[in-house]
Amino acid sequence: MKKYMSIFLVLLFLGNSFAQEVPTEVKTEFDETALGQKVQDLEGNLLTVGEVFKKYEGKVVLVDVWASWCSDCIKGLPKLKAVQSQFPEVVYLFLSLDRIGKEEAWKNGIEKFGIEGEHYWFNADWKNDFTNYIGLNWIPRYMLIDREGKIAHYYAIHADDAQMMERLVELMQIPKN
Repeated sequence: MKKYMSIFLVLLFLGNSFAQEVPTEVKTEFDETALGQKVQDLEGNLLTVGEVFKKYEGKVVLVDVWASWCSDCIKGLPKLKAVQSQFPEVVYLFLSLDRIGKEEAWKNGIEKFGIEGEHYWFNADWKNDFTNYIGLNWIPRYMLIDREGKIAHYYAIHADDAQMMERLVELMQIPKN
């Protein structure tokens, strides 16, 4: 009996240690440090996250923090592609965490998996100013940015997360003048 109890406790501990914790603080906007994080576009140009977000001002943006080596990211792509076909007018912004110096892996992943959208690469450690600010603890990580550049949905690890989809439907309603 002790043996079974020990196994149960070990499994319980391991299960909890690998669980993703939903952030307790839900942020509604980015600070200057997060917006100042550098990213690289597909042409090799360096921009800040703030400059990237500014390009899509006035539009609803679904952010996907991912990596080409991430099996959960790849497994989630069919759900994301379904969301893209349901909401084609949304900007799909992919922020890659492919490791430093792995630019080719990032670009090859985009092509191999047929990922449609706007692509940027951190070329930095997993923990950088942007990921630290959003409390990144798992990828993929999805967020919604509204037309004013505010965070409309802070945390989802599935592209078809029910709360995020509900918020996306709200955001895509015709704006009132």
